[in-house]
Amino acid sequence: MEGHVELSRAVEDRIRALPCWSGRLDITPLKGGISNESYLVGDGAGRHVVRFGRDFPFHHVLRERELMTARAAHAAGFGPAVRYAEPGTMVSAYLGAKTFGGRDVVAERRRVADLLRRFHREMPAAVSGAAFLFWPFHVVRDYARTLEAGGSRMMPHLADYRALAQELEAAQVPLPIVFGHNDLLPANILDDGERLWLIDFEYAGFSTAMFDLAGATSNAGFSAEEAEDFLEAYFGGAPDPAIRRSHAAMQCASLLREAMWSMVSELHLATPGVDYVGYTAQNLERLDRALDHFRTTYGKSTT
Repeated sequence: MEGHVELSRAVEDRIRALPCWSGRLDITPLKGGISNESYLVGDGAGRHVVRFGRDFPFHHVLRERELMTARAAHAAGFGPAVRYAEPGTMVSAYLGAKTFGGRDVVAERRRVADLLRRFHREMPAAVSGAAFLFWPFHVVRDYARTLEAGGSRMMPHLADYRALAQELEAAQVPLPIVFGHNDLLPANILDDGERLWLIDFEYAGFSTAMFDLAGATSNAGFSAEEAEDFLEAYFGGAPDPAIRRSHAAMQCASLLREAMWSMVSELHLATPGVDYVGYTAQNLERLDRALDHFRTTYGKSTT
């Protein structure tokens, strides 16, 4: 789902006031973000991306942690350089790369699998500060609390979502702790023609690799066969039945988390051009299909 970003006088003045520019500025809104505003800015030193975003405690998003991760990702060779930052604003190098859509992730799934394997393995040595743990089932449960507190229109369904999270959590197999991106929408993967990059590290933290593997495949609409090939590329061989079952369950969890993210956003965000109610419905429909596949193939999980 793409949002539309307008270049208002206030935004233009805010960008021009940043002390990091050299020469005349050319400012163009970027579309695609569903919670933050981004702009392409050219100056005498090249082109840059300006991204505005405040802390979202209801989404567990802290910009200081995101900034640390973005710098670490660049140092480790996975993300663009951060040129400048101040509270609420981050200026990064513009890569001039292609933004992936779902079909691109499917077509380049073995390259994406290699990117994620390296990111998971190499990022822990680059990050600093207090460790952040991203466990999707905790996120779902905490979103349920936020939705209750806010009087969400989805309150009649929250007990079912909690029960589903418990079922899907029970289907997980132990994997080594890795440093995950944890927000693998196709648009967060870029291709400059030679290598793949990752952007937008709001949710990055120590996690299970399975959430990234499930997010990449569920958000891009992989078929079962394509997901199998992707897992084989990531693990370096055919996954065993427990891994396949865990992955199918986590695909459901990824879509549940994305739908509940949107439900929380309905309460707390107002991004121009973004229809959070529609995005909620879209993800719930995809969740229904993924859950039907999981239960038909593997049966219902029990604790």
